[in-house]
Amino acid sequence: MTAVKELLLSRIRDVADYPEPGVMFKDITPLLADPKAFAALTEALADIAVRSGATKIVGLEARGFILGAPVAVRAGLGFIPVRKAGKLPGATLSQAYDLEYGSAEIEVHAEDLSAGDRVLVIDDVLATGGTAEASLQLIRRAGAEVAGLAILMELGFLGGRQRLEPALAGAVLEALITV
Repeated sequence: MTAVKELLLSRIRDVADYPEPGVMFKDITPLLADPKAFAALTEALADIAVRSGATKIVGLEARGFILGAPVAVRAGLGFIPVRKAGKLPGATLSQAYDLEYGSAEIEVHAEDLSAGDRVLVIDDVLATGGTAEASLQLIRRAGAEVAGLAILMELGFLGGRQRLEPALAGAVLEALITV
C-alpha cells in the first residue's frame, strides 16, 4: 500500500491561501486527471468496500460522487448520492448539522436505503467531520447499517476522527492518506 499512497500523494497539489488566506488547500484534480493514480485510488477504495461487507456506497456531495461512483462499479455495488438540501426530487430524508459558522443540511432519497443495507460512505477529505457525522446519522435514520467511512485524505490536525468515533459506533474509518 505504500506505493499507492506515494502515488496518490504525488498527485495531490497544495494551493496556498485558498479559499482564504492562511488555508493550504489540497487539490485532488491532478490525481483525477492521471488515469493510473485514479485507477489506484478506485481500487484501494473498492478493496475497503469489499472488506467492510458493504452492499451500497454513499458518496457525499460533491467530490464523494466523483470517487464513490467508480468504486461502486468496481465493487459491484449500488451508488447513492447524499446531496445538499433541495437538490433531490421526490421524497427525501434530511439531516441538519452545524458548521463552524452556521449550519447546513444534507438529504438522501428515502427509498434508496433500507433495512438490510450495509453502507460505506466515501468522500475525498475528512476535516472536522461534520458532514460525515450527519451522513452516518442519515443512513441510520433510513434504517440501514453503517459499514464504515472511507476517505482519500484525513486532515488529522482538525480532529474529525475523534468527533466521529461515537457516530461510527464501531464501524471502520479508513483514510488512505493522513496529513
